[in-house]
Formats: sequence, structure tokens, C-alpha cells
Amino acid sequence: MSVIRSAGLRGFRAAVAELGGDAEALADAAGLPRAALDADDLLVPERAVGRVLETAARDLGCPDLGLRVAARQDPGVLGPIALAARHSETVRDALECASRYLFVHAPSLELALVRDPYGARGVTAVRYGGPAPAARGDGHVGPQGTDLGLGLLHRALTSLVGGRYGLRTVELDHRPTAPLRTYEEFFGVPVRPARPEVLLRIPTSTLARPLHGDAGVRQVALALLDAQEAPGGGSAWTPRVRGVLVQLLGTAAPEIEAVARVLGLHPRTLQRRLAEEGTTFGAVLDETRRSAALRWLTTTDVPLSQIAGLVGLSESSALTRCARRWWGAPPRDVRRGAARAG
Repeated sequence: MSVIRSAGLRGFRAAVAELGGDAEALADAAGLPRAALDADDLLVPERAVGRVLETAARDLGCPDLGLRVAARQDPGVLGPIALAARHSETVRDALECASRYLFVHAPSLELALVRDPYGARGVTAVRYGGPAPAARGDGHVGPQGTDLGLGLLHRALTSLVGGRYGLRTVELDHRPTAPLRTYEEFFGVPVRPARPEVLLRIPTSTLARPLHGDAGVRQVALALLDAQEAPGGGSAWTPRVRGVLVQLLGTAAPEIEAVARVLGLHPRTLQRRLAEEGTTFGAVLDETRRSAALRWLTTTDVPLSQIAGLVGLSESSALTRCARRWWGAPPRDVRRGAARAG
């Protein structure tokens, strides 16, 4: 069962009260402990968080509830992750730090810097979210949870740079029931719904902006993070490896040496730690590839040969072999099946 720190619900009680609702009754109906409404460090089922947000949005007639809760939060909900990010040298360092340690807050969430999907020069995309829509299952927090998390990320970036950070557009992987103008007022830029991924598109130059952080504070925060396991006592290194691989796929060879270097480990040490968690580097890479391939196949019209490169495979024939192993069908059939289902 996927869990998340209850800090992610900070501001929910106040937002519901403002709308005339009963936060505790909504929590009870969603199977969420009432204590999670006021505490930061309880570990609660991610699906219960998603359920309470979606139910509240529906029952209170507030389709932008996730954004309303995000507006009441600050980066501090992420605890030492926020502290380490704020005291990084640059915005890029801060985002990479958040990506590496996001498992402490919620193991299923991912944050990665990726190529701009439109190929715009001087633009980088910050990708936020969990598994591809077709692979989410019951653990996904839903559209309201996605809005909340993306809204918090936007506010965190604004706080990091002390104002506007050059946001170009916001890409959502769902079609909101709230008017798009509500989202555009929140983010201050055009918002595009029903896209393949959840993205904030920002100038690449923003990543180089200095933050003038305190190296000593950062070191303390990182020590706290390194001492923690994933919520629920689950794997600590597996989600970190997955997070690094998400960034490497399609841009660099996803080899264990490269991943170990990013994590500050010797490759053999990384192998040993993954083995202690009951997995291998190859298994994590395969899982990450499969999730990425499924997302590209079922939500885009990108050519198969290009998808192969985007998931770190040398040629389309390699993608075909992997698809038959993963789903028992070639990639074209997976894409056609998703189209028929849609």
C-alpha cells in the first residue's frame, strides 16, 4: 500500500471550512484518520488522501479544491527536503535534490527535469507526478491531488527565486472540471489540459539562477534525509534509483555507474543496497522503462522509433521485444488497444 506524509493535507481543513464543509466527516467517509488533518508526520494511505480530496471537491461543488489547498501551503510541508532545496547553490540543484529525496514524502511521486515536449529552444520541462495513467491503480491521488502537488511545486519555485521564475505554460494530464481560467489565474500562464504528462515549462536559464544557500544548513538537512527510509518503512534506495533513471532516460545511457555517481555511491555499494531491498538495478531500470513506454504509447502519437530512444533503447526492434515481454503484445497493438479503450 502506497502512503504519504499527512503534511500533504496541510490547509485542507481550512479550505473545507471556508466552503462550509465538515473536514472530519469527509475524512471519516474516506477512511482517513482525523488526526491527519492537523499533523504533519502521520503516514496515511495515498488512496485515502486522493479520496478525501475528490469527495470534498464533488460534495462542496469546488472543482478547484486542490489549487485552493495548495494556496494555503508553503514548501515547509516537505520538511527537510524543502530545507535542503532552499540552501542549494542553484535552482537546478534544488530541483535535483527534491527529486532525489521526494520518496521521504511520498514514494510514488516523481520529479524530473526533462526535455521540452515542443522542442522550444531554451526551455526545460519540470515533470511532476506518479505512474502513467494506465498503470496508476488505486494508489494514485487523483486529479485534485495532482493539482495540489503541482500548485505547491509552483509556489515552491516562486519562493526559491523570490518572485516570477519565467513559467511559460502548464501541462496537465487530465481535463479539469473547473474553468481553465481558474488555473490560469493561479499559475499566471496558459494551461493546457489532457496532455501526456504533468509539466511546468520553464526557461533553462532559470535552472542556473543562484540561490546563495548556506552549505552548512544544506549538509545538516541532507544528513537528516539520508537517515530516513521511505514512508511506511519501505525501500529507501529503490525510489531514489528510479528517480535518477527517470531523468536519464532519453538523455544519457541509463547505466549503473551513472546512477551511482549521482547518488554518491560506488556501483557495487548501490548493487548491494538494492539487493538488501530485494531488487536489482536491472529490475528497477526495466520497471522505469516499462512505465515510461506505456505513457508514451497510450497518451501520445510519437513514432515508435522515437519512443525507443526516449526510454533508453537502441532501436525500435528492442522496444518490440520489451513490449512482448511486458504486455504479451507488440507496441502497435498496445497503442491500438489504448485508442479503442479511449
